Amino acid sequence: MIKEKRKSKQYTQEKMSQLLGISLRQYVRIDNEEDLPRRDVLRNLIIELDLTNEEIGEYIRKMTKNEDIA
Repeated sequence: MIKEKRKSKQYTQEKMSQLLGISLRQYVRIDNEEDLPRRDVLRNLIIELDLTNEEIGEYIRKMTKNEDIA
């Protein structure tokens, strides 16, 4: 979902990493839904991608479910 939202805004992964103040490697892991970002990064991600409450909830549920499996 994050990747699709980013692409719909025509942002590159590099641009998103710069906007969020994190490394490109960190952002790629977020984009590929491999890592749940820190709270401050998540807040900025919500702002930059205009995520809805439903999208945020879906993303967090999916990511915490993935952490339970790992």
